[in-house]
Amino acid sequence: MIKLIACDMDGTLLDDNSQLPPETLDCINQVEDAGIQFVIATGRRYDTASSFFGAVSERMDFVASNGAQVVSSGRLIDQEVFSGSALRKLRNVVAEFDMLHLSLFDRRQSFLVDDFSCYVGELDKDFPEPRIVGWPSPDVAIIKASVYCDQPDAIMDMAYLLSREVGEKFIFAPSGQHYIDVLQKGVSKVTGVGELLSMYGIGLDEVLAFGDSMNDYELMREAGMSCAVSNARPAIKQIASKVIGSNVEHAVQREMLRIAQEAKA
Repeated sequence: MIKLIACDMDGTLLDDNSQLPPETLDCINQVEDAGIQFVIATGRRYDTASSFFGAVSERMDFVASNGAQVVSSGRLIDQEVFSGSALRKLRNVVAEFDMLHLSLFDRRQSFLVDDFSCYVGELDKDFPEPRIVGWPSPDVAIIKASVYCDQPDAIMDMAYLLSREVGEKFIFAPSGQHYIDVLQKGVSKVTGVGELLSMYGIGLDEVLAFGDSMNDYELMREAGMSCAVSNARPAIKQIASKVIGSNVEHAVQREMLRIAQEAKA
């Protein structure tokens, strides 16, 4: 029996214009009315993720920044911070390759290690204001890191390269056409969801996960059931319990309504 749904945003719940389909809030209400908890599990920071849901976000649960931020009903219940020395080692490796550009994030700011002109696209997701070109001071708590690759056809090669160079410090998960999410060892969407599961007394076998990218891998692998959208990366579709339609078709919303109706029957 499904007791909690954990859903990715970009490429999964959002459409191809990074917009929330208008029926989504009703789908969430239907799921919760059926007694099923709903959790957003995203690589976005909490501030940008929650902005999609307006006032409703104050009663929602979020696993944001790939598990580094866990928020329940507006209350931060867990935060994982990157090691400064590990990030400096990553910076040195990234600097060797002209197609790679590192960006870091605290709870409110974006730090662009290279000149801003090196970074393209998805500005609302990855570089919300304020944007600072440079390296953060030691007193800044970094909760998210990503590497922009300006050659989409090389993103898998670069993720492998980074894993060989600094894989003892981080896990690298390609996300979208240009970005490689940098995950802290031992921190992922599944660890963040685990904090909420402990709070609610729910087991991983009672979780349904929706996703499309490699930063969803751990959660979809360990959840009792997982659904990949048809536009998901091949590896995600391979491990999913079920492959549904695409984000453009609002397939997650349709599946949520089906699950809610079955739970109410």
